[in-house]
Amino acid sequence: MVVATVATLVVAGVASLFMAWSIGAGSSGSTPFAPAVGANAISVMRAGLVVGVLGLLGAILQGANVTEAVGTELIGGVTLTAGAAIVALITAAVLVAIGVFAGYPIATAFTVTGAVVGVGLAMGGDPAWPKYVEIMTLWVLTPFVGGGVAYAVARSLLGDRLPERALTAGLAGIVGAIVANVGFALLGPEGEQASISTALGPGLGVGEAGALAVTVAIAALVAIAVYADLGRDRAGAQRRFLLAMGGLVAFSAGGSQVGLAIGPLVPIFSDVGVPLWALLVGGGAGLLAGSWTGAPRMIKAIAQDYASMGPRRSIAALIPSFAIAQIAVAFGIPVSFNEIIVSAIVGAGYAAGDAGVSRAKMGYTVFAWVASLVGSFVLGFGIYSAVQLVV
Repeated sequence: MVVATVATLVVAGVASLFMAWSIGAGSSGSTPFAPAVGANAISVMRAGLVVGVLGLLGAILQGANVTEAVGTELIGGVTLTAGAAIVALITAAVLVAIGVFAGYPIATAFTVTGAVVGVGLAMGGDPAWPKYVEIMTLWVLTPFVGGGVAYAVARSLLGDRLPERALTAGLAGIVGAIVANVGFALLGPEGEQASISTALGPGLGVGEAGALAVTVAIAALVAIAVYADLGRDRAGAQRRFLLAMGGLVAFSAGGSQVGLAIGPLVPIFSDVGVPLWALLVGGGAGLLAGSWTGAPRMIKAIAQDYASMGPRRSIAALIPSFAIAQIAVAFGIPVSFNEIIVSAIVGAGYAAGDAGVSRAKMGYTVFAWVASLVGSFVLGFGIYSAVQLVV
C-alpha cells in the first residue's frame, strides 16, 4: 500500500513537472521578453535564459496565491485526488505542448482551469460559481483593458503632443509605484506576503500614511532616474527601460504561472507534510527548464508574427501587462500570459497604423484560446470518468 501511494505521488510530481516545463516553454518563458526581442533589445536565446531565472524567483516569492486558488478554490465539495491531479495536469500539459511545437501560444490558464474543473466535476464536485465569475471577468476584460491601455500609451509616446522624455519618465514612475505595492513572501510573516511600502511605511512614524509616502518616494526616484538616463542616451535608456519591464513581467509570470503547474498537487502533498514552499521551488525549477529549452521558438513567434514592434510600442505593451499580471497574482486568479501579452502587442501595434498586425494569426490564436478551454474541460471530464469506470 505504501509503495502504491509513493508511486502515485511520484507520477503526480512528474506530471506537474511536465506541466511546468510546458508553461516555461510556452507562456511564462516566451511572452515576457517577446516585445523586447521584437524591438531588437535582446536576442532570443538570451531572453530565454534571463526569463527562466526571473520566473524561478517569481514562483518562489509570489506563487502562493494562485497555487492555492488552483488547488482548492476551483471546485467545491471535493478534494482533488492524486489520480484527478494526474489526469488534469497531463491533459493540460499535452495541449500546451502541442501549441508550443505548432507555434501557437495556447492559453495555459485556460487549459489548466478547464482540466481541473472538468476532473473536479467528474469526481462529483460542485461548481465554484463565485470564483468562476471572478476569473471570467478578468479573462474577458484583459484584451480590452490591456490592449486599450497599450494603444493609448503607444499613441502618446509616438505622438508630438506630449514631450516623450517627460512622458516616459512618468510612466516609469507609475511602474515604480506598482512595484512598491507588490507582495513578496520574504517581506511578510510566515505564510503571508507584504509589499515594500507596507514593510517600510510603519518605520516612518506617520501612521497609515507611511505606505503612501514610501510609494510616492519610490515612484519619484524611478521617474527621476529614467528622466536623467533619457537625457544622457535616449536610445540606450529606452532599451534599458524596456528590458527592465520585460524582467518585471517575467518575474510576474513566474508568480502566476507556477500555480497552474503545482496547484492541483497542493491538497495531495499537504496531506503528507510537504510544505508549499517546496512545491513552489520544484515548480519554479520546471519553469526554468522549459524557458531554457523550449521558449525560443515561442519567443520568435510572438515577437515577429503578431505585430512589428519598436522600443516605444514594446514599452507600451509591457506596462499594462505588468499591471494586469500583478492584479491577478494579488487576487489569486489564474491568468493567461499569452492573452495578456498578445493583446497588448496588438494594441500597441495598431497605435502605429496597423504596424504589421497579423489579423489571420490573431484570429487563429483566439480560436486556440477558446478551444483550449473547452477542449481541456471536455477531455478532463471524459478521461477521468473513463478511468473511474475502468478502475
